[in-house]
Amino acid sequence: MGCCNRRCGLITGAVFGAVLAILGGILIPLGEIVIEGTVKKEAVIEPGTTAYDNWVSTGASVYRQFWFFDVKNPLEVVQKGATPEVVERGPYTYRTRFLPKENITFNPNLTVSYLMPMGAIFEPSMSVGPEEDEVTSLNLAVAGAYSLLLPVLHPVLEGLIRSTNSSLFQHRTVKEMLWGYKDPILKKELGLFSPYNGTFDGYYTVYSGKDDISKVGIIDKWQGGRSLKFWEDKYCDMINGTDASFFPPFVDKEQPLYFFSSDICRSVSASFKESLNLKGIEVDRYTLLKSTLASPVDNPDNRCFCRDLKTTKNCTKAGVLDISSCQEGRPIYISLPHFLHGSQSLREDVLGLSPSEEHHSTYLDVEPTTGFTLRFAKRIQLNMMYGPSKIITVLKKVKDYTIFPIIWLNETAVLDDETADMFKEKLIYRVEMLAIVQKALLGSGVAVFILCLSLYFVARRSHNQSKLV
Repeated sequence: MGCCNRRCGLITGAVFGAVLAILGGILIPLGEIVIEGTVKKEAVIEPGTTAYDNWVSTGASVYRQFWFFDVKNPLEVVQKGATPEVVERGPYTYRTRFLPKENITFNPNLTVSYLMPMGAIFEPSMSVGPEEDEVTSLNLAVAGAYSLLLPVLHPVLEGLIRSTNSSLFQHRTVKEMLWGYKDPILKKELGLFSPYNGTFDGYYTVYSGKDDISKVGIIDKWQGGRSLKFWEDKYCDMINGTDASFFPPFVDKEQPLYFFSSDICRSVSASFKESLNLKGIEVDRYTLLKSTLASPVDNPDNRCFCRDLKTTKNCTKAGVLDISSCQEGRPIYISLPHFLHGSQSLREDVLGLSPSEEHHSTYLDVEPTTGFTLRFAKRIQLNMMYGPSKIITVLKKVKDYTIFPIIWLNETAVLDDETADMFKEKLIYRVEMLAIVQKALLGSGVAVFILCLSLYFVARRSHNQSKLV
């Protein structure tokens, strides 16, 4: 009787172990379903969700760092036709995107419309000097008027330059160059970002994801249109993806991420580069492809972005984008800092540039389960163009058309420690705990099953042998 009880107990133990193992196996897909359901619920843009709270007002501090290209030889350029030489000065740092979205409206078609207020606050502790630091930079009025005026009107520009004692370059403070000054030639406020404080970006209309989480955050309209009106081409005027602050959840690293940037007036894509650990959270880094600003010779898709045949040498020059059509006609050229991935001639026309993939490329660090962008660096360079003239004195020694770098900026943010802890508590730790429970049940169940089954056969063999004796 005792042997029978022992064997029955072992069989019961084996069954119990099998049940544990099966339970652990069931928890794997069940846990994934629970996690997926939770993420889908919390990623929707509607009051009460995690996504909404972070979407209305950026949790992390966003900064714009500016580096100026200070001209070392302005007189030699004007008087002798020397190649301009610059030295980088910065950063001068401002806190931005600290204001919550305004005029948030939930639409019947499950989209959300809003305005993005613009503002900038100087951060002295994160800057190399005060806003009153002076730099020698390109004269925005001279370069702008040269590009916009027909040659027949160049005598008028020459007269204005002479009467105001202006030149191709000017001495201005950091604050004036960024946010505006009264220009003596144009008799109006002029600055690289003037006006800025008190202005808005948008309207944006994006999908809330309530009916389809794969569309959450994707832009439906910008400034009332589903396409842009800058490029006069269906492909280049497409508005693709989100605003890059987050993406639909369950990101597939095999697929590029698309986003629209009003700063450069176009949509771009970023591709997976590597996985990283950010404050205990695994993120995937996405970077812009070199083909983004490639010449149409290398990337035919960029043909519709090439608008100035003269400056771009019949669209063979890579690395710059003329965005004057979305800057109220102001002749601004966008590039990556130091003309990273640009044609060599751009760095030969202006000396002192040293592009670096590490310091000058744009990247997004995205948590793949939620699609949230937890760290980013958006790096852009602002340039203007000037060229030779037989009439304008300050340009008579200039040999060829030059795309001149004025500043480059790095708009960057990273989630703070408090947000990282909250993120880990709500998602990462739960996923890890579920995985531990799954493995523990599966492992212990299999171990108990094998052990009890083995002991059962040993006991059974011993019992059979004792009966033979």
